[in-house]
Amino acid sequence: MSFKSPQYQLSLRPLLTLVAIAWLLGSLGLGWFVNSVLIIVGLLLVAPIIAFFGFQWWLKRNLVADNCPVCQLEFTGLNNTQLQCPNCGEPLSVDNKHFHRITPEGTIDVTAVEVPTKLLEE
Repeated sequence: MSFKSPQYQLSLRPLLTLVAIAWLLGSLGLGWFVNSVLIIVGLLLVAPIIAFFGFQWWLKRNLVADNCPVCQLEFTGLNNTQLQCPNCGEPLSVDNKHFHRITPEGTIDVTAVEVPTKLLEE
């Protein structure tokens, strides 16, 4: 393959044009403009990558998977928020990576225990 083929000429022409324009602007004293454009282009290329990894890091720290304290359904929620169980509808708060029931002041939670009965025969 030679560099005189039309394929290489078409792919190098825009790049050489950009280099020539940057060189011309730099020689006219507008190097600051070329540097600004290069910085903006660099930020536009790097910002989505940083945002993607930053969002993953934030999600790993704040996404909580736990069981509902009422119906024991496992689902996910965000830390330090309030939500509702999708199964039983119980309002819950997420604190310290666990789900807790939201109850009015003075409410006492009681767990029912089944007591076996014996029939007394006379």
